[in-house]
Amino acid sequence: MTYSIVALDTDTGELGVAVQSRWFSVGSVVPWVEAGVGAVATQSFAEVAHGYNGLRLMREGRSATDALAGVLRDDPAEAMRQVGIVDAAGGSAAHTGLGCIRYASHLVAPGVTTQANIMERPTVPAAMLAAFRGTSGDLAERLLAALRAAEREGGDVRGRQSAALVVAPGPDADGTVAAPWTRAFDLHVEDHRAPLDELTRLVALARSYNAMDEAERAFLAGDRAAADAARERSVALAPDDDQVVLWSAVGLANAGRIDEARGALARATAAEPRSGEHLRRFLEAGQLPGGVATLRALGLEPA
Repeated sequence: MTYSIVALDTDTGELGVAVQSRWFSVGSVVPWVEAGVGAVATQSFAEVAHGYNGLRLMREGRSATDALAGVLRDDPAEAMRQVGIVDAAGGSAAHTGLGCIRYASHLVAPGVTTQANIMERPTVPAAMLAAFRGTSGDLAERLLAALRAAEREGGDVRGRQSAALVVAPGPDADGTVAAPWTRAFDLHVEDHRAPLDELTRLVALARSYNAMDEAERAFLAGDRAAADAARERSVALAPDDDQVVLWSAVGLANAGRIDEARGALARATAAEPRSGEHLRRFLEAGQLPGGVATLRALGLEPA
């Protein structure tokens, strides 16, 4: 009772699944992703083991097609299942059992599968595939576009409740594959009247926090220009998040922009009065960039 997309970004090697359903906590069931291995969506009276075993078979060297055959072979309820699989080489395969509730179907293309069941209209998988192919940006952006396209076609006939987006990073420049548990995005909307709106907000917030981390790494590496650019990007993505604003104050103080830094601290403190204590605790632990000088530049004193 769900629609989903499973995909590989052939440029970066990222693998991901995005899903929406009129059911609570769809992200705890449907999406399964492992860097350098593959991705699986298991839905429609879902057998959760198909996600685990699909990844296991691909980890052992099986293609998406072979992994799909493997998970369905001994499933007495395969007629009720819907599964999409993509492997790290771009192989793809999907299954829609004859017992799935209409409208139920899937589409398979190189590096991507779209699947849906109990849809208002049978056009959902095609709309998702077209949106994914026609959208620029990174894998997360293209997956979100596919979900939006499904909603424009009517989506789940029961309505909407939860959504998730999981993306595993591609290999590093030297070909090193990330650890199995590593995620570029791992976002879940468990219960919401507009789950895709909330998921879109969470993707932007995740990008903001990633940029905040990037700013800190650049500062510690001595690259002030990169730190400033990342910090500004972080705040632009989440201007109302007081923690983002607080750490932008730290960055501004370290850049010598004292008036702006104190203004940012004031905004953060208005939302969370303990913001100053937040920074003092980091100073005590030796984790405040710039140390006591930063704290004093912000008009604060150590505890």
